[in-house]
Amino acid sequence: MKFIHLSDLHIGKRVNGFSMLEDQRYILQQILNVIDTEQPDAILLAGDIYDRPIPPAEAVSLLDDFLVKLSERKTPVLMISGNHDSPERLNFAARLMEKSDIHIAAVYDGSGKAVTLSDAHGSVDLWLLPFVKPVHVRQCFPEDVIETYTDAVACAIRHMEIDPRHRNVLITHQFVTGSERCESEELSVGGTDHVDKTVFEPFDYVALGHLHGPQMVDGERVRYCGTPLKYSFSEAKHEKSVTVVELGAKGELAVRTVPLTPKRDMIELRGTYLEVSALEYYRSLDREAYFRITLTDEEDIPNAINKLRVIYPNLMRLDYDNRRTRGGVPVLEAVDVEQRSPLELFERFYEQQNNSPLSDVQRNYLREIMEHIWEAEG
Repeated sequence: MKFIHLSDLHIGKRVNGFSMLEDQRYILQQILNVIDTEQPDAILLAGDIYDRPIPPAEAVSLLDDFLVKLSERKTPVLMISGNHDSPERLNFAARLMEKSDIHIAAVYDGSGKAVTLSDAHGSVDLWLLPFVKPVHVRQCFPEDVIETYTDAVACAIRHMEIDPRHRNVLITHQFVTGSERCESEELSVGGTDHVDKTVFEPFDYVALGHLHGPQMVDGERVRYCGTPLKYSFSEAKHEKSVTVVELGAKGELAVRTVPLTPKRDMIELRGTYLEVSALEYYRSLDREAYFRITLTDEEDIPNAINKLRVIYPNLMRLDYDNRRTRGGVPVLEAVDVEQRSPLELFERFYEQQNNSPLSDVQRNYLREIMEHIWEAEG
């Protein structure tokens, strides 16, 4: 039996002020093309369907279009909510959607929802467990001791009527201890949201959502498929893909990936302003990509971001890396203000802020301004 494992679509997301809807529409069509080629038996959507609990109307429309196109392919869709989703909103019309073979488990109610499919090797039970916190599971099972996220997920699994003779697949959205995070993901204080991988022992495959980097947690059996798009520059070197899972007889598992190519990639550049604005520097680059540029000039370039956007129209982020930024906020030494002129005080301040002295032009200009102000006050 073959599955397409997806997660963390984050439909409606904005990155550094840029809407990703056009990029998401483009990549969802690529995913549909992969589905047409692979002809899977089911699509697994492991949470964070939307980027925020109340998504914009355009995001709702895009998801609606994607689900309609999936239903037209007569392939079962199994979808859960993630920590970014509003469970109640995502659960809207879930019972109606089941008639189109779209199965949604967005609100955890302790029931342990499963969808059973069959092939030549027998039954495959696909269990849908949305993102849960200890408080969610505790409400359903007040007699159980549930203090940690591991306790919560273990309790939820313990109350599933799992038949070990069947092949069992879990679709869930949690952070498993030891996995690698990206800066675009929400972090918990002190790692309180960690779930130990041992709780997934009853399953032949665990389709995880939550982390943006594709990675295996316990061999091929427990896997994050990652996001289909890059949502931060910490993901610039990621190779985004669709995960294809194939279950043979009990105990037989094969996992592979199909690469995805975005409409616009994320590229990081580094150098002086003159270097990154030179024709030979960017001639070979896709200028429509999303860029993060780190300037190494010791002095800030006036209006640099707007100047560079003439060359790189989708410049998302501009940073500096020089002696000033690496040194953090400078601590000015105490000086005897009564023994220094205002110009000398400003020169001292400027040098400690910028790690370089005023130029002669700057010094003369500053002196003229000060003299003009003093004459006006006199």
